Amino acid sequence: MKIITCIKVVPEEQDIVIKADGELSFDRAKPTISAYDLNAVEAGAQLLEECGGDFIALSVGSGGIDNPKLKKNILSRGPESLVMVADDRLKDLDTHQTAKVLKAAIEKVGEYDLILCGEGSSDLYAQQVGPQLGQLLNVPTINSVSKITQSDGKIVVQRTLENEVETLESVLPALVIVTSDINLPRIATMSHVLAAGKKPATVWTLEDIGVLELFNTIEVIDTRAPQQVERKQDIVEGDTDEAIQEFITKLSTVLAK
Repeated sequence: MKIITCIKVVPEEQDIVIKADGELSFDRAKPTISAYDLNAVEAGAQLLEECGGDFIALSVGSGGIDNPKLKKNILSRGPESLVMVADDRLKDLDTHQTAKVLKAAIEKVGEYDLILCGEGSSDLYAQQVGPQLGQLLNVPTINSVSKITQSDGKIVVQRTLENEVETLESVLPALVIVTSDINLPRIATMSHVLAAGKKPATVWTLEDIGVLELFNTIEVIDTRAPQQVERKQDIVEGDTDEAIQEFITKLSTVLAK
């Protein structure tokens, strides 16, 4: 089975500094794997161990993702190789343009059986890139997946919905969007990190994958932390009709502001 896991590179959250005026400083924040994509990487690594084959990690972003430590971090978690499309023109892309670039990169990689995506990114959490990528590739796309098994050239997945667990079967190739419940991402050991340095990592530009024009629709004007406010600690106790009505009234007043 040939598996491709799509990864978004984001700033390390714990290194983001909030200034006195609420502005966010990313100067000290190192690039890292989006938390939700860690589950997609682990799902790919487990399928590789179970079924054998080939496992590629794929990421697109600004030129800053071409980072040696970041590459080792990704490759130490199970992928056998890494492909990056690193180009400053890819900064602040909307979800559709991101999906288009991923599609072009996947087509340059070649044939595949399964594409894995996380349910969202830890910075924007739009939850749109995976479904849009499946649409562009014209392959079966299943989201909210909490378990994947492979059988007779097909995959069987479980989707954990609000009131039930749904089991689906799909032919390959397919795209699967996994939830954070699917696994616990492994922590790379020193031997894994050392081995990662010997794995192949390829970096492409937009021209390399045949993308000549991008029509970005996002302009970031400002990024600030929300103002901190003291909690009112207005508690309504009891489960009587009167208490419920009091709670509704208080909630309506807050939402109306």
